[in-house]
Amino acid sequence: MQEVVAAGTPIVLYDGTCGLCAKSVRFILNHERDHELMFAPLQGPTAAALRAKYPNIPTDIDTVVFVDGERAHLRSKAFMYLSKHLQAPYRWLHAFRWLPGFVLNWLYRIVAAVRYKLWGQVDACELPSPANRKRFLE
Repeated sequence: MQEVVAAGTPIVLYDGTCGLCAKSVRFILNHERDHELMFAPLQGPTAAALRAKYPNIPTDIDTVVFVDGERAHLRSKAFMYLSKHLQAPYRWLHAFRWLPGFVLNWLYRIVAAVRYKLWGQVDACELPSPANRKRFLE
C-alpha cells in the first residue's frame, strides 16, 4: 500500500470487475472538485491492507467503500461521504449522510444484486488518463 493512503488520503474501494463500478469511478473523476481521491479495487492489496485497519470492510466485492482517514463508510454511506469531494450539485448529497443507513442501503442492495446483469463485467479496467494514473492503487 502506498504511503499516501497511510497518511489519511481519502480512498474509494470498488469492485474492479463491475461495469457499474467502472462507470461510477469515471463519473467521480469527471465531477470531482478537489482531485484528492484515490481509487483501488476491492480485490487488490490496498484493500487487503486497509481491512487490517478497518475490520468493517467486507471481503465480498458487492460493497463500495470510502475510507476518509477516520472511518470506512460502506454502501450508500460511502457515496454520501465521498460526495463532499464532488462539484455541485452532486456534493449536496453530503447533507444526507445523517439519514439512517438501513433506509439508503435497501435500494443499494437491490442495485448491487443486479449490477452484473444490467451493466456487465469488465475484463480489464479502463486506463485512466496520464494525469489520473497516479491516483489508482493496486
